[in-house]
Amino acid sequence: MRFFRKLAKIFMIFFVIGILVYLGIFLYVKLSPKVVINTANSVFLYDKDGEVFFQGNEEKEWVSLDDISQYVIDATIYTEDKNFYKHHGFDYLRILKAFYVNITSGSTKQGASTITQQYAKNLFLSFDKTWKRKWDEMWYTIKIEATYSKDEILEGYLNTINYGHGMYGIENASKYYFGKSASELDLAEATMLTGIPKSPSNYSPLIDFEAAKERQLLILNLLVENGVITEREMNDAYQEELKILGEEDRDELTTVMYYHDAVMDELETIDSIPKSYSDTSGLKIYTNLDWDLQKKVEENIKESIPDESEVQTSVVLMDPNTGGVLALAGGRDYNESSFNRATDSMRQVGSTMKPYLYYAALENGFTSSSSFTSEETTFVFNDQDDYTPQNYNQTYGNKPISMGTAIAYSENIYAVKTHLFLGGDALINVARRVGITAKLENVPSLPLGTNEINILEMAAGYSAFANLGYKVKPHFIERVEDSNGKVLYEAKNTKEAVLNPSITFILNNLLTATYDADYIDYNYPTAIGLASKLTHKYALKSGTTETDNWDIGFNNNVVCAVWVGYDDNQTLKTSEYKYAQDIWYKSIEYYERNVAEGDGWYEMPDNVSAVLVEPISGRLATDSDKKKKMMYFIKGTEPINTDQEVFDEKVEESYPS
Repeated sequence: MRFFRKLAKIFMIFFVIGILVYLGIFLYVKLSPKVVINTANSVFLYDKDGEVFFQGNEEKEWVSLDDISQYVIDATIYTEDKNFYKHHGFDYLRILKAFYVNITSGSTKQGASTITQQYAKNLFLSFDKTWKRKWDEMWYTIKIEATYSKDEILEGYLNTINYGHGMYGIENASKYYFGKSASELDLAEATMLTGIPKSPSNYSPLIDFEAAKERQLLILNLLVENGVITEREMNDAYQEELKILGEEDRDELTTVMYYHDAVMDELETIDSIPKSYSDTSGLKIYTNLDWDLQKKVEENIKESIPDESEVQTSVVLMDPNTGGVLALAGGRDYNESSFNRATDSMRQVGSTMKPYLYYAALENGFTSSSSFTSEETTFVFNDQDDYTPQNYNQTYGNKPISMGTAIAYSENIYAVKTHLFLGGDALINVARRVGITAKLENVPSLPLGTNEINILEMAAGYSAFANLGYKVKPHFIERVEDSNGKVLYEAKNTKEAVLNPSITFILNNLLTATYDADYIDYNYPTAIGLASKLTHKYALKSGTTETDNWDIGFNNNVVCAVWVGYDDNQTLKTSEYKYAQDIWYKSIEYYERNVAEGDGWYEMPDNVSAVLVEPISGRLATDSDKKKKMMYFIKGTEPINTDQEVFDEKVEESYPS
């Protein structure tokens, strides 16, 4: 008994200390300058033409609590925080209850955040789950409660929460969904809107009407349980036929939210930007987004991938001269999956790895005509290990082929021979120079793309080819201003020379072989189906594994990278390998639609010569050759048949089979 008395005394002491500490903090905050709360979500994102494509809280749409339907107020309170007018920011009994339920159930079935806590969370530019962020949110909760009335807090909360589809605030949401002001909402409309903020991507009636109705019914039941409405009113509201508009001034794009998320992620990395809205009075973020291009990319995805398919995609278009990302899709539909595959996923890149290898080869004495024999080969290394790669469909020429032919057919044998001859460090070195940071294993299969790399990183890597040798950093934001127009950040768009321009010029021309009919022989170029569809000249490389399909191509104006695959790494069907190519050519051709034919390609450097060769073998063309093609060489390295054959024979001796 004495033990329990002692325990009770200790508990009371800590309880009193806790109350005193809280009161002390509360008093300190009360005497501190007010935290500005009406700027929560006051952020505007502009495309490259200065048009707003996303807005959070817009000042003119802020409405007072008196101009909000009482149904919205009641539904929000009894759904989110029924003790809102009784607590001081934290509902301790609810916290204990939620803790007990979650512990006993072994899951997080219940949350305990109050309206004030949720409002405090919305003051921040991102939603990190670090301990520092949680502490900051607690601190802001106390500051808000100490300096604002309950009505002011509720008014601010309703004017800033996310109702989906880029609609922040009850007035914006009311006009968007129902074409009326928040004061005019009836019970059915109010409870439908109140259900959305818990998960806008799941409970928007424009996305999943049945789920939205289930959520509405739950809220109506809560109002009945708390004596706010009668069961008859609940049934009438639930049965009411709602006319949902979902209209806005600009075409709504489901994929543009992937771009939005990438912008907000980048914003958090900029040191000059305050971390909370209350410190900024709102932000104006000017991005590189090409709205029309983004719209076209979304259309291309929908046209190319059947609705019933579960295959996913990611698409990146970038200005190779600045690194500015012009369009980005991290999936087929943000409303169905907000996971951003363009910024957050790593996938096997297949043969899109080969251009890094062939640049290394050209840098180390190879030429456009350098040849290896295309034949089934077993490579022996480390005196005991062997590796037997295969060409697609096990198609071999059983004769020497040029580098141009190897690129056209995406020959694996040629690539592995080149890789082993140069040594694995050569490929890795080039990849690192152009900005590839992913883990790269020095193994014989490295040039076949067995390692996983992010698509945004691959697009940036190819940008170094597109701009003739300069590494650029991919970025979304060009400038950030506060609400008064003060510039808080401006992108520098710096370029670093990492590749030889003349060698890059040669490689870029070799990469046009993928859709060049001059290379039709014992096989077909991998993208020969595009030959009649392309109105401009592009360097292009595809990449194919069992689970991933890529197309990355470029000229001096733009880089376009497309990936297609399943999130769970299912094997792609044969028919699904065309999706990436269709999205790629439609997107890059749209971007180049107003560019004159020939513009965007490269002028031949002074130290490069053009020589007429027989393209398959790479040897000098003769009068008897049916096919002749102009290929490019650093002056002094043009093919002289005898010398070329001696070089090739010497290299071939390195590969016992």
